[in-house]
Amino acid sequence: MAESDVMQIRINNNLIGIIGLKKVMEEMAAERSRYADDAIGNEILTRVSKLNYIPQKAQEACAKAFAREFKKYLGEPVDEEKPAGLRVVVLGPGCAQCDHLEADVLNVMQEMGLAADYQHITDIREIGKYGIMGLPALLINDRVVSAGTTPPKNKIKAWLTEAKGKDAKGAP
Repeated sequence: MAESDVMQIRINNNLIGIIGLKKVMEEMAAERSRYADDAIGNEILTRVSKLNYIPQKAQEACAKAFAREFKKYLGEPVDEEKPAGLRVVVLGPGCAQCDHLEADVLNVMQEMGLAADYQHITDIREIGKYGIMGLPALLINDRVVSAGTTPPKNKIKAWLTEAKGKDAKGAP
C-alpha cells in the first residue's frame, strides 16, 4: 500500500486515515449522475468498507463525512467539520525551517502536557488555501500567530497558553 492510497478526513472531530478513498471518489465522480445526493455517502461507505474496517456505530458519521469529502473533491462548497478543543497547524513544504518549527511546537506541547488536534500540512496546494505567503507558518485555533519565521519556544508556549485559556472558557 502506497502512502498516497491513504486519505485523511475528519470524522467526529478525529482525523481518520481511509485506504482507497481517493480512488473511490474518482470512480464516483465518473458515475455521479447514478446517485442521489443523500445516497452518495452510503455508496462510498460500501466501497471503502472493502479495504477498511468501519464499526457499525460509526457508519452513519462516516457516510456523512464521505459525502462532505466527495463534495470537496468535486469543488462544491461545503461546511467544514471543525475539531473541538485546541487546534495547531504548521504550514510548510518540509524544508529545514518547517521541520524545526514542527519539532519546537511538538516539544513545547509535550513540555506543557497539552493535547491538541495537530497537523503539519506540506502539500503546497493545501497550504495555498490558507492564503499565507510566508512559510513556515503556525496557526493556533485557526489564527495565524507566525508566518515566514521560526519563533522562539517561549513565544510558542505563550501562544499555546493563551489559546488553552480561551479554549477552557469556551471562546472560539
